[in-house]
Formats: sequence, structure tokens, C-alpha cells
Amino acid sequence: MRRCLRLCDARGIRVLTVFAFSSENWQRPPDEVTGLMDLFAFSLSRELPQLMAEGVQLHFIGERQGLSKRVLTGIEQVESQTAPNTRLIFNICFNYGGRWDIAQAAKKVVEQGEPMTEQNLDRCMALSHVADPDLVIRTGGEQRISNFLLWQSAYSEFVFADTLWPDFDEVALDLALTTYASRERRFGKTPDQLRSSGPPANKG
Repeated sequence: MRRCLRLCDARGIRVLTVFAFSSENWQRPPDEVTGLMDLFAFSLSRELPQLMAEGVQLHFIGERQGLSKRVLTGIEQVESQTAPNTRLIFNICFNYGGRWDIAQAAKKVVEQGEPMTEQNLDRCMALSHVADPDLVIRTGGEQRISNFLLWQSAYSEFVFADTLWPDFDEVALDLALTTYASRERRFGKTPDQLRSSGPPANKG
């Protein structure tokens, strides 16, 4: 993730969202889950000085109920300390699922007594602080989105890469960006309509 952050920064990409741990991953062997949690808590404190030096603002997206006190404390400290940074927004989806996000947003709308509209749901999504993603990259040769950004990726472009995430390097990123740049994003319009009016304004 450190390498990908630096590559995105160098290319002028100002928002990066990664899927670190899904709500379904709790079903993995207990020893594996415990090891992942310990690694995550350790990495938070280790990476903080570098994140601060590089101006990264960190957000953790997902259900926090059920996480250990150690992990929760680490998340809250890192989010608080990196909040003033503005160079790049880094969203880590942790204990996250796209269906969870839609459900929690709907619950908020109901609790606020607002009508159930697309705009109100969008405002209550866990990633409402950033624009919807232009590009979603799925690594590892899988051709599914695995409950990732179900709401936000409605008009995203998708690139499916055979490269495994640990090997995802500059060449792989640039290939994905080149593929994205070659596509015409029409947002439901015809090519002629798009040329005359341009795409709709995004929320970010």
C-alpha cells in the first residue's frame, strides 16, 4: 500500500481507496484473522510518521463494532492525527462490505426522518467525503467486485488485472491508467450528447 500511495501521488491521483478486510473475512480461520488484526494494529503505529510526512489523510471505512480496543484506539489516533493533511486522501475499507454500507446509510436516513431518495442515501454513505471512484482495479485475476463499493461504483470504469496485490507495481498501475484513459465515459448518454454537454458534475 505504501508503494501504491506514492505512485498515485506522483501521478496526481488525490483519492485512493483500498479493500483491506471485508466483513466476510471473519469467516476465515481464527488464527489467520488474529494474525491479520495484530499486523494491522502494528502497522498503524509504524506507518504514521511517514503518512504525516507525505501529507496523507487517512480514513477507515467499515463497521467498528466488534473490533478490539487496541485496533479501535489505533484507528482513532491515526485518523485524528492525519486529519489536517490534504495532499492525498487514503481510504482503507476495513471490516467493510458494500451491502453493509447501503444498509447503514438507509438506517441513517430513516433515523433522520428524511425521504428515502438517492441523494439522501448518497449523503449517508461511508464514503460521502469523497467523489465516486473513476476507476476500480481488481487484482489477482479475479473478475468480480466482491461486495466492494457497490453504490459508489455505479459509473466507475473497471480494470481486472492478473497481477497479485503484493506485486502490483508501477508498470501494473500505469497499464490500468492507460486502459482507463482509452475509454469513453458516457454516463448513460450517447457519444453525441456527451460531446455537446459533457459528463454530469461529480460530487467531489
